[in-house]
Amino acid sequence: MRSPAVHISYWCVLIAALLPFGFTAIAKTLDRRRFNNHAVRDFQARMTGIAQRANWAHLNSFEAFPAFAAGVLVAQQVGAAQGKIDALALAFIALRLAYGACYMADLASLRSLIWAGGLACTIALFAIGA
Repeated sequence: MRSPAVHISYWCVLIAALLPFGFTAIAKTLDRRRFNNHAVRDFQARMTGIAQRANWAHLNSFEAFPAFAAGVLVAQQVGAAQGKIDALALAFIALRLAYGACYMADLASLRSLIWAGGLACTIALFAIGA
């Protein structure tokens, strides 16, 4: 019995699921002197500067993940071209990494443009399956 192929897009779903944890690790590392593992939410609420922006990237990554993951699964389920699915998934990951970098660098306009690109990838995943 041959096992089903594991596609790049499936790995991208895993990476997207882990991205928020990377951003929160950056936030906590940047503000490690004040880090309080007994009251993490309170600590996060008091963050400032780049640590705060990394935390915000972490929260937004959780928000972006469900639609992206569903888009990959829908495109797979309806049999869309695998190359297109993989390309859109890779683009989404690259854009989300750039989004986080722009957030931390406080490049608000570029960050918003990159966010829109990530959303476009998610919408395209649903569209190629239609």
